[in-house]
Amino acid sequence: MVTARVILYTVLVFVNVAAIIAWIIVSKRRHYCERPTWADGVIGYVTNFLDTLGIGSYAQITALFKLRGRPEDEFIPGTLNVGSAVPAFLGSLLFFGAIAVEPVLLASMVISSGIGAWVGAGIVSRMPRRGIQVFMGVALLIAAGFFAMTALGVLPPSGTAMGLSGWRFAVAVFANFVFGALMCIGIGNYAPTMVLLGVLGMHPIAAYPIMIGSDGVLIPVATLGFLRSGRFSHGCALGLTLGGLLGTLCAFPLVNLIAAHLTLMRWLVIVVIIYAAVSMLRSARAPISESPDAEIALHP
Repeated sequence: MVTARVILYTVLVFVNVAAIIAWIIVSKRRHYCERPTWADGVIGYVTNFLDTLGIGSYAQITALFKLRGRPEDEFIPGTLNVGSAVPAFLGSLLFFGAIAVEPVLLASMVISSGIGAWVGAGIVSRMPRRGIQVFMGVALLIAAGFFAMTALGVLPPSGTAMGLSGWRFAVAVFANFVFGALMCIGIGNYAPTMVLLGVLGMHPIAAYPIMIGSDGVLIPVATLGFLRSGRFSHGCALGLTLGGLLGTLCAFPLVNLIAAHLTLMRWLVIVVIIYAAVSMLRSARAPISESPDAEIALHP
């Protein structure tokens, strides 16, 4: 009998193996000889370390690339996607095996996010980016306020469930479809996923396999597009991959340690949400050509 977990692993492995094989073929066909630098590896390590803790990595990678002036701006979206694919795959496997989220919910949300990115590529990308950024930035700040009141005991505590049913299940799956579509214009899914599941009564740790698993499907799909176009830096992407694998492995045990202390976990979630909100509002104020999020798209 085919289970939801089997379907999820099959989809995850298929898209990631396809992306890895495609990268090898493209590298040989185009005779890429650019080697990664130590700086590429450090950037990959630090940003994926933070990513594994739920803080995200794309905006940080973009900012660091622009700070040092390498790679060229037009290669940044492709480089960060190609370089983040394998670390995201590793993170997905680690979290799927360690955190017991209800399998049907996990598979449904991860796959719906991938479908949302595919469908939303041509729709959401035409929506006004700045308006969405402002709306979500304000909404996340409001959510952070409610989370803080919960942590301080002003409001009842968030739930401890590791699964959903009924209308909550439907809302979660549909919302993740929307989050996947919004990824097409550079709006990350980490903080919104944490807020959504917290409001629906789930344990904060439940967000990790869902949001990282979503990236495990989204990023390799995007990678295939960038590999086809050739708009990425092979050396920088390889450095991100190598450093990112190490950063993911080093950060993963800390997630389990933090999860053992629910109060600390809630405050970490609050910090992540505030960070995402401030970053989004700052991006909305910046000129489109200079906004970090403007450089981040999951399709070339």
